[in-house]
Amino acid sequence: MLEIADIIGIIAFSISGFIIGVRERLDLLGVILSAFLTALGGGIIRDVLADRTIFAFSNFLAGTLVLIVLVLGFYFKLHKFDVENKTIFVLSDAIGLSSFSISGAIVGINAGFNIYGVVFLALITAVGGGMLRDMLINKIPFILREKFYATISILIGVFLYIFGTNVEILILTLIMGVIIRLIAYKKNWQLPKI
Repeated sequence: MLEIADIIGIIAFSISGFIIGVRERLDLLGVILSAFLTALGGGIIRDVLADRTIFAFSNFLAGTLVLIVLVLGFYFKLHKFDVENKTIFVLSDAIGLSSFSISGAIVGINAGFNIYGVVFLALITAVGGGMLRDMLINKIPFILREKFYATISILIGVFLYIFGTNVEILILTLIMGVIIRLIAYKKNWQLPKI
């Protein structure tokens, strides 16, 4: 189930990176990097920090999914549609956010990290790619200025550190993460600004 959620997340994050790359008027290489970084950058950082073989470089499916999204995105001119506000995209993004947060937390727990390390890996796996993309195009990272987005990763990391990673807990965490993200999107939850 988590593998399917990860696939959905890779696709959703690739679409997001593609659309942002095109909207920022990047050249072909820029759009490709934007999609790859958004979808796989957080996992790369996670694996480097946990001293693991980098999943994106050892798993053929991950990069292939991004490549397929790019080809279809260019062919169907995906950037001309308001995809990011469509229910199916918001749901896929919520699934991706939750599943990437869970995989980051699992890696942290398996590496023997304390709660701060587990929460950081949950966070960086889910939003690190988007942060890299935003920094690449010289923008303040999305998670630092709007929405109740990265907070969900933090909550997932804390929850899994406390309650463990058995299958029932992981499924419950995925469902809760998706529901919280959808409610936050619908109600436009924001963290307070200082």
